[in-house]
Amino acid sequence: MGAISLKQVGKTYGQGAKAVEAIHGVDADIDDGEFVVIVGPSGCGKSTLLRMVAGLEDITTGQIAIAGRVVNGVDPADRDIAMVFQNYALYPHFNVFDNMAYGLRIRKLPRDEVQRRVEKAAATLELSHLLQRKPRQLSGGQRQRVAMGRAIVRQPQVFLFDEPLSNLDAKLRAQTRLEIQKLHRELGITSLFVTHDQVEAMTLAQRMIVMNAGRIEQIGTPEQVYGAPATTFVASFIGSPPMNLLNGQATAAGFALGAHRLPLPGAAPRHGYLTLGLRPEHTEPGTEGDPACWPLCVEVVEMLGAERLVHGHLAGAPYTLRIDGMLTPPRPGQTLYLRVPAERLHWFDPSTGQRVEAAR
Repeated sequence: MGAISLKQVGKTYGQGAKAVEAIHGVDADIDDGEFVVIVGPSGCGKSTLLRMVAGLEDITTGQIAIAGRVVNGVDPADRDIAMVFQNYALYPHFNVFDNMAYGLRIRKLPRDEVQRRVEKAAATLELSHLLQRKPRQLSGGQRQRVAMGRAIVRQPQVFLFDEPLSNLDAKLRAQTRLEIQKLHRELGITSLFVTHDQVEAMTLAQRMIVMNAGRIEQIGTPEQVYGAPATTFVASFIGSPPMNLLNGQATAAGFALGAHRLPLPGAAPRHGYLTLGLRPEHTEPGTEGDPACWPLCVEVVEMLGAERLVHGHLAGAPYTLRIDGMLTPPRPGQTLYLRVPAERLHWFDPSTGQRVEAAR
């Protein structure tokens, strides 16, 4: 019932020579009951796209449909959606109960139905003991749960989340992510969630929409986006630390980086200039003297608890390696030898940034 369809949706601000195209012909389909996260850097157009689905921004071109109904000219109040904002948007003079009940009262629902819905949502979100408090008496995490409760009681076809966790500290963000996941499993309502935080995107999404400069770079599950990035932008944006990207020339003898040559465990998809990608964790320890190994000259080692990040140079190019935090760390100036499994290599066209499939 709550499926969302975007067909060639575009947004342009201004006219004539001063026109700025913010969204470039976006196509996407979100299934009923699916949880989809739109992720990308600041200014990429993700919040603008969400606001167009909500009806808070007019669309310039294309078509938006919710539950099979085209909503281009439909007011936000008539789209059967509920939105959760970054800044909570609570009424400071209302208590928690009245904040959650306000939208239902505007719709003139019976008093006992309002009471039932608010109490049910409060119990789900563990807010029952806070119903008589004002927003100023709540923590940031509690305020965000009230904002989610206000959306839940409406029982909409679609939930829209606009960076709702940005104002929370790291511990509360992790806790609230779990609460959102549990809520979605319980309610099964179609959800569109916007964030610039790739960790939020990877942990929450059933599918991700990765955006850059008003365009969709890739749509897929977190596993697909991480394991087979469609472009160098996706490869460098998704993953912390990001994928190592090396620009060089593939030949029959290996991969040339300037005056250096790296041996390849398998044939490149083609000869000529290519970008080679490798995740920091996707190598194996090798030994000095093995002609198949890549030599990494260590410069800096970062301790992150369960893991360490080793930063250095590989054939003159910057490279980051992820290792177990319990292992004895290498010393700056030491050379590590890395074995590279052929299936872990990613190839991209350096002129377009598009993925190039490896030869089989």
